[in-house]
Amino acid sequence: MVNPNKASILYPLSKMNLRTKTLLTIALTVTFLAIIVISSLFINSGDITTNFSIMNSPPSFEHLFGTDWMGRDMFSRTLKGLGLSVQIGAGASILSSLIAIALSFIGSVNKHLDTFIAWLVDLFLSVPHILLIILISIALGGGAFGVTMGVALTHWTSLTRVLRAEIKQIQTSDFVKLSERFGKSKFWIARKQILPLVITQIIVGTILIFPHAIMHEASVTFLGFGLSPHEPAIGIILSESMKYLATGDWWLALFPGLALLIIVLLFDIAGENIKKLLDPTSANE
Repeated sequence: MVNPNKASILYPLSKMNLRTKTLLTIALTVTFLAIIVISSLFINSGDITTNFSIMNSPPSFEHLFGTDWMGRDMFSRTLKGLGLSVQIGAGASILSSLIAIALSFIGSVNKHLDTFIAWLVDLFLSVPHILLIILISIALGGGAFGVTMGVALTHWTSLTRVLRAEIKQIQTSDFVKLSERFGKSKFWIARKQILPLVITQIIVGTILIFPHAIMHEASVTFLGFGLSPHEPAIGIILSESMKYLATGDWWLALFPGLALLIIVLLFDIAGENIKKLLDPTSANE
């Protein structure tokens, strides 16, 4: 027999349309990510103190993720590292989007410039991202700035391709040709007629760059070419944990790696749902 109270709760959920479910998913995802970032801001690196009397302690109620080889609380270090990764990912994805927007609209002005940009996209795609990020990061002195710029300068290619294709399609429309006949400048057409139609792709593209940026930042830092070893970054935590896996200290790598994976999946879920919400073919379902 079905509990009437339970049925009354499940009924509204089952009657939700796709738009409502999408909005709810986005709200929950963004709230969880905001909690992680805000919590990490209240943790100072100096507060993560060493205590050799509890070094390499397994997970417990006092230390949820255990302690590392210096007795530092792994939960605090992981939370701080996640916040740092999100900040770098945010900066890198925004810069990448700005580069993609600039190149896409510059290419729409002149065919020769568009050909050059298409060649530039193919050139960057032909070289592994990790290698380019490492080279750019080293050239800029490493650290958070070097990694952010390295990720930003290598992740604009996919969004540029999408925007170029959208802009070319819009340029063939009747209202754009009519504006050209009335003597409107290319800048006016780009600002008033093209940009509003590609803003959806820009928003979704920026959000979808996030998980790639975070994973590449962690990968480069893990290899030793990213953030300083003194920073509580996830890549550094995972790199340090490799030395202790053979001794059975599994929690040093499991919890930080799992937390990084969850953050990446949350950004991917948020991006896909925002894309679904902004897509006119599915927004009204």
